[in-house]
Parts: sequence; structure tokens; C-alpha cells
Amino acid sequence: MLEISELLILGMGYLSLLFGIAYATDQGWIGRRVVRHPLIYVMSLGVFISAWSYYGAMGIAQYYGYDFLPYYFGLSGFFMFGQFLLLPVQRICRNFQLASLADLLTFRFRSQWAGVLVTVFLSLGMLPLLASQIKAVTDSAYIVTRANDAIEQSGSPVFGFAFFFCAVMTLFTILYGAGHVSHRERHNGLVAAIAFETLVKSAALLTIGGAAIFGTFGGFGGLNDWLAAHPGNLALNDLERQGVGRTLLLMSFAAALGMPHMFHMIFSEKPTARALDAATWGMPLLLLVISLPVFPILWGALAEQTNLSPEYYTLAIGLALESRLLTAITYIGGLAAASGLIIVSTLALASMCLNHLILPFYQPDIHRDIYGWLVWTRRMLIGAIILGGYLFYRIFGNSGNLFDLGVAGFAAMLHFLPGVLALLFVPSVNSQGFIAGLLGGFISWFILLFLPLMTASQPLFSTHDQSDWSPAIVLSFTINVILMMAFSAMTRSSQEEKSAAALCSMDNPLSGPHRQRLRFSSTTDLERALATTLGDAAARREVGRALQDLNMDRQDARPYAMRRLWERIEINLSGLLGTTFAHDIGARVLPYRTSPGPLVGEDIQLMETRLEDQQANLTGLAAELNSLRRFHRQTLMELPIGACILAQDGEIMLWNSAMSELSGIASSEVVGALIDALPAPWNDVMPQFTANDAKHQHKLQVTINQQPCWLTLHKARPFNRDAGPGDTILLVEDITETQLLEDELIHSERLASVGRLAAGVAHEIGNPVTGIASLAQNLLAEASDPDLIELAQDIITQTGRINAIVQTLINFSHAGRGHAPRDAVNIAECVAEAIKLLVLDKAAKPIKYQNECSSGHRVAGDPQRMIQVFLNLLSNARDACQPQQTVLIESAADADAVTIKITDPGCGIPAADQERIFEPFFTTKDPGQGTGLGLALVYSIVEEQGGTIHVSSPPPQSLQAGTQIALRLPRYPLEAVEKSVDSG
Repeated sequence: MLEISELLILGMGYLSLLFGIAYATDQGWIGRRVVRHPLIYVMSLGVFISAWSYYGAMGIAQYYGYDFLPYYFGLSGFFMFGQFLLLPVQRICRNFQLASLADLLTFRFRSQWAGVLVTVFLSLGMLPLLASQIKAVTDSAYIVTRANDAIEQSGSPVFGFAFFFCAVMTLFTILYGAGHVSHRERHNGLVAAIAFETLVKSAALLTIGGAAIFGTFGGFGGLNDWLAAHPGNLALNDLERQGVGRTLLLMSFAAALGMPHMFHMIFSEKPTARALDAATWGMPLLLLVISLPVFPILWGALAEQTNLSPEYYTLAIGLALESRLLTAITYIGGLAAASGLIIVSTLALASMCLNHLILPFYQPDIHRDIYGWLVWTRRMLIGAIILGGYLFYRIFGNSGNLFDLGVAGFAAMLHFLPGVLALLFVPSVNSQGFIAGLLGGFISWFILLFLPLMTASQPLFSTHDQSDWSPAIVLSFTINVILMMAFSAMTRSSQEEKSAAALCSMDNPLSGPHRQRLRFSSTTDLERALATTLGDAAARREVGRALQDLNMDRQDARPYAMRRLWERIEINLSGLLGTTFAHDIGARVLPYRTSPGPLVGEDIQLMETRLEDQQANLTGLAAELNSLRRFHRQTLMELPIGACILAQDGEIMLWNSAMSELSGIASSEVVGALIDALPAPWNDVMPQFTANDAKHQHKLQVTINQQPCWLTLHKARPFNRDAGPGDTILLVEDITETQLLEDELIHSERLASVGRLAAGVAHEIGNPVTGIASLAQNLLAEASDPDLIELAQDIITQTGRINAIVQTLINFSHAGRGHAPRDAVNIAECVAEAIKLLVLDKAAKPIKYQNECSSGHRVAGDPQRMIQVFLNLLSNARDACQPQQTVLIESAADADAVTIKITDPGCGIPAADQERIFEPFFTTKDPGQGTGLGLALVYSIVEEQGGTIHVSSPPPQSLQAGTQIALRLPRYPLEAVEKSVDSG
């Protein structure tokens, strides 16, 4: 029908188209939204439809009737019940970057030999399947080029074509998945290409089925007539062969997890949650579509009385109808089925062999390019695996048909199912049990199923009688399960295995690791440690990649950040080098610090990070508990009082919003850090309070942002009956505002009491002083003795001084009484009047006064009292200055108040005295130079006017000596000022 050159052109054209789709996808020419669509993912899972399904399904239907359907039911069941297997395994693989079945089982059983045995047995089990793909493509090519002639079992054209096909597959596989180093990122090009292959082979099968119905039988009516004439072909199921269906169902179910190409497409290509949901119904639907043409093709081939083997009935329709187009479509469909399995399974096996057979026993020199070495090693492994499949086909492939090869391969995959089920549902199974079961099962499989394929003698099973191979499969599987459970019961699991079992168990899917401290404390230390194994360049690249993945600052040295960074690096290394080698690196060069006591608890931060990542996948009770956790955490975070939780080792577990606002430190900066690493004053306050036995500490004064603050601290330490004292809960209450109000009240009460005292003193002193002054004046008027006259003048002078002091006392005592008038006071005029009065004192220092107050600034108050305020303030400023210095008075206004600043370049006020200068009778002047009532009087008047007063020494704009007094007084309403101006 077709020439070999035509087949080569068709094959190369199809493979080139396939490569073009992959290349266009990787280059972004096909939108990411299209490639990541769930339909593409579901179609990529059609890699399960290999040449054994494309051709061999007809043979199964011929030999076992409707019992061929469980071959599709098993895989459909796996996806339909994905909640129990698909989603849990996908969760584990995604969280820990496990890219193969060997990675998964090595992670669970924490045994290097588990990974080695899984890889060896999986590679051995795939040899018959790879050989069956090569045999199918080669035989189909020979059939369509020799028409209906019998296949010549020996001849160079057959084997030469097979070798050429294997060489092309090697090239395309390297181009698809081994062109560069991989961190297990999604191969979008490969997924798109495999999805296209599924479309091609599905369309080919449906086209052939349609051709059988309408070409061979002339339509459905003709098919019904033929079936009525041949009733034996309608009742194909034989009750004596029911065991075949059950065995096929079990093997098909296990194939989803065991076959490397299926595991890779289901789990390693990082499907989205939406894609997985679509797969639970999309894959069964796809398998239903694929199975529909099987019986029409079978009946069409039987009606045409072809002399082909039942495994190649798919080719019979096109040959019988002498349709070159249909024959070409049939051949391309078979090529798509075979190439898809070879490409994906070889990629997966190459990675497994590299990670579990080479890297654990040989690591490249740290001075060479490890990434280049990985790429070329993976390429050589791809070639070696395909060469192994070719050699198996060349030596043993012709001793059986496609069904023989397929059964042996599928039966091998069945022996990994017990380990995966134990991984999820039986935490008590350990590495000894798993390895014993795997060895026992594979030895029996090798003797009963694999060895007959390698012998030229009568095989131990026959495809024409199920009694020879079905019991052998069940027997080897039973041996596997019994040995696994028995050895697990007789041996003990290590602590590491128990931890891994907890991480994988369905009952505890989100167990958190213990919070331990790593031996490194910075990214620089981490890079230095990694460089001893990976080399400097690779270490920097891996650390940089992990920092980028986590969006983490390189300078972040918190213990939690370091744990999280190392976890990310280990996950990336697991994807790059395999779980075994990555775990070995962690144990050798980046171990945790040893602790003589028990572990300090679970790593809450990592647990909560994982819970947030898994939130969309939680259902039922787990979702409700997670909602409760989020509610409690949100409650703690939004408390109006500062809350901090410290672990036993001093690591900060929680730092709520109020604590962030109080301290000025964001939660993201301190959670996971040690309490000693906090900035002052928290690194002193909190550790000291945590260490003592007191549960409360009241009115602790600290300085925060250069401002005095008062805190009240409370402490609770919940007691765990199993582990003793637990974490420490600290509550930090900011009582600064309350303390300032209390101080203000105390000060006001002190001023009031002093005022009452001053009024009493003035009253009691005033009368005697008046009497003394009168007597002195009489003496002055009557005396003629110069000495008496001088004495009388001194008495009058001193009584005048006493009267001035008494008047000051009276003014101070009257301050704050009654309601102060609320007239419009022109600040500039009041300042000018005060300056005028001060200048009249000729005995005072010659000081310059610079009045920069705006004439438009008015406050609500009493003009006389405001003049008195400025007299006291300017007088004090004059006394602090040197001759010829300048005192600056300036004003500024906003909508509510006017601020007046009096700045002098004088000697300043000591910091210790700044809080006392407004107290009555406190003065820094020499004895006899001041009463200590001036600033107290100013404070009372300003407070009475509804204003505030603030002292800065030195002034904010100066680092040298000097003082600035800032008054803030309520602004007189502008509307009232405008009305008074208009009326004037």
C-alpha cells in the first residue's frame, strides 16, 4: 500500500510537527492561558494510550471479549476516586518537589536502597513496554509496506527500521526534555506536544472505527445484519475467563502510579487544582471515547477475514478498503501512541537513574560545571534507556506478541502499588518491610512472567489461556503484600521514617516539622557550606533561586527565615538532583544544631505557611478547623493591646498589629527572630521581664523613638502536662497617654495648692509690710540724722521689694480663677508692648529683641495677661543671654491655633531641669535673683487660655546652646475679627 520512503516522510513530518508545537509553546508563541488550560492537561494524560492500547486492545477484545474494558475502567477509577489517591499524592509531590515514583517512595521510607530498587525494577519492568512500542511501529511499517503478506520474522529491513526509529526517538526526547538543566519546572512544550498526540491517535481510532462501520458494513444496519449472522462475535465474554478482567482492572489501576510516563504527566508537571478537578471526569470520558471504536474495528477486521494477527486488526481496515489515506492515518496514529510513551517514560526514567543510581554514589567535582554535567549525563541515560528497549526488542521481542510484552510490563507496575498505599494509609510500614515486599514480588514476577519472554522455549503463560498468567500476577502481588506487612511488623521504624510517615499520612496531611536551629546563621554561611558539595557558582545560583522563590531579603537572618530558606533549597535540590542526594547534602553540610533536651516544639510559621498554601484544597473538618485557626489568629492580630508570643528558646511566634504600631517594627520583620535580636529598648525590656517570676510590671518607663513612654506588661505561660512550661504570652499595654494625664492632673493640683498657699502668705505678709513701710516713711520725714535717713530709705526699698513679691504671689494665686476673657488678642502688639516695658529697665543687659510675629495673628484671651506672659518669658530669655545677643520672637498659624516661638541663644536649660521649670518656687537663678514663680504663672495663664507650652533646649534647628519656648494658643475666629473690623 505505502512505500517505505513515504512512511519515512510521514513519520518525520509528524515528529517535526510535534517538535514544532513543543518549540512554539516553550517560546511563548502559544499563550500560557491555552497551555495551562485543563483540557490540555487532560489530553496530555492520554499518553496512557500507547501502542499496546492502540493495537493490542483489539487482541485483548478478540481473546477475552468484554473483559478488555477493565483495562480502561482501572485507570478511570483512579481518576474518579482521586480524592483518596490522586490529590494526596499530588499534594506530597508538590510540597516536596518529588518528580518520580522513586522520589516519592524514597521520601516516605527514608532509604537510599528503596530509591535504588524502585529505579532498577521500574527500568526492568519498562523494557517490555518500550520493546512493545518499537515492535508495534516496526511491524506496522512492515505490514503497510508489504500489504497483506505475512511479517517476516527476520530480515534486516525490520531491524534497520527499528534502529532508525529508536535513533529519532532519542533525538526528539533529548530536544523535548533534556535540552537544559531543570528544577522540575513544568515542561509546557512537552505537555502541549503529548496533548496533540492524544488528539491525533484519538482521531485516528475514531476515523478507523467509522471506516469499519460505513466502509466495511455500509452503516449501522449492515453491522447489525452481520452480527445477527455471526452471533458468536456479539457474545464474546467467556465466564471461565472472568479472572482476566479483575486482573486487568488491578493492573490498569496501578499503572497510573507505577508507570513512569503516567506518574510524570499526572504529578510532575505541576497541574493546577482546576486541571486536577477536570481530570477526575475528563480522563474517564477520554478513555470512553478511545474504547468506543474497539469492537467496530474488531468486527470489521473479522468481516474482512484478514490474515493479520489480532494485535494489528487496526491496520486491517485501511488495507482491506485499499485506502492509502486511511492506512496513512492508521500508521500516524500508531506512531503517535508509541512515540508519546517512549518520550515521556524515557525522560522520567533518565531522571530517576540519575538521581537514584548515579548521584548517590558519584558526584561530579565541585570545580566543574555541575549543570552541564547533569545535562549531558541525562542525555546519555536517555540514549542508554532507548538502546536498552531496542536491544530487548531485538533479542527477545519476537518471542511473543504485543500482548505478552504488555502484560509483563503492566504486571511489573503492579508491585509498586502496595508501597504507595502504605505511604498514605499505613504509617506502620517501614523501609525494611517495603524493600522485602518489593524484592519478593519482583523476584516472583521475574521468574513467572519476565523470564519466559527471554527464552525461546515454550513460555510459562499463553495469551490464549488466562489461567497461566493471571494467577502468576496475583501470586507475585500477594507475595509482595505479605512480605511487606510481615517485615514491617517484625522490625522497628526509625524516628525519621515516622516523621516522613506523618507528613504523608492521610490522617495528618499537614504535620509541621520541629522548630530547630540550623548551624548557619546567614545566607553567606549557607553558600559557603553548599559550595563544598556543589561548587561556588552552583551554590550561589541555588541560594539566589531560593531567595527569589521566597521573595526573601538576603540580609534576613531570622532563624525562621533560615529554616524556610533551607527548606526551599532542599526542595529545589530534590528536583534537580533527587531526594536522596538533596537529603544527603542537608545531613552532611547543613545539619541542624544538636540539642541535649527535647525539641522546642513544632515550627508554627512553616505549618501556617503550608496551611495558607493548602487552603483551597482543604475540605470538611479540615477546612472548618482551618477557618477556626484563621479566626483566632485574626483576633490576636487585631487586639487593641500589644501581644507577643515567645517560644521556649526565645523565638518570636506572634507579633500583632498593636505591637507593630507601638514599637514601629512590622510583624514580618520580627516573627521568627530571637527576642535578643530586637532593637532597643525591646531587647532589654522583654527578655528581662520574661526571665523574672513576676506576672505583671506596671508603669515601666522606656524611650521609644526618642520619646518617653510608659508601659504595663503582663505575662502568662501556659503549662503543657506532657512537655512542661510552654510558650510565653506577653501583653504590652501603652499607658503613656494615661500617665501624661495623671502627671498633668498632679501638676494642676500642685499649682492649685501652691496658689492657695500664695494667697494666704500674701494676705498675712501684706499688712505687716504695709505697717513697716508706713513707719519707715514717718521716720524718713521726721529724722534729721543722716544715718537714720539712710536706714529709713533702706527699709522703704526692702519693703517695696517685699510688696513686689507679695503682688506676684497675689497674681499667681488669682491665675486660673473664674472665666478668662476671650477677646481678640493681637500677638504682635502684645510682644511689642512687653519689649517696650523691658527696654525701660536701664539697669538690665543690652539685649536685642527681634519681633517677627505677624500682625494678623490673633488669639482668644486677655491682652494684659498675655503681656504678662511675654514679659516673664522675654525676661528669662534676656537673663540667659550675653550682651548684644538677639532674642527672636516669631509666630505661625493654622486653622485652629497660633504658635508663638521665643528663641534665645543663651546658656540653655539642663535636661534634668526641663521638666521642673514650671513648678512653683523652682529657679535656676542665683539666690535673691528670682522667686521661681514667673514660669509657673506663665504655665497657669497659658493653661487658662486653653493653650499648651513646650520647652526645647537646645532648639530643634540648632545643635548648640540656647532655648526655645513654643506657645500654642487657640486662634480667635477669623469671622469674628472681620466683623469687628467692619463695625469699626
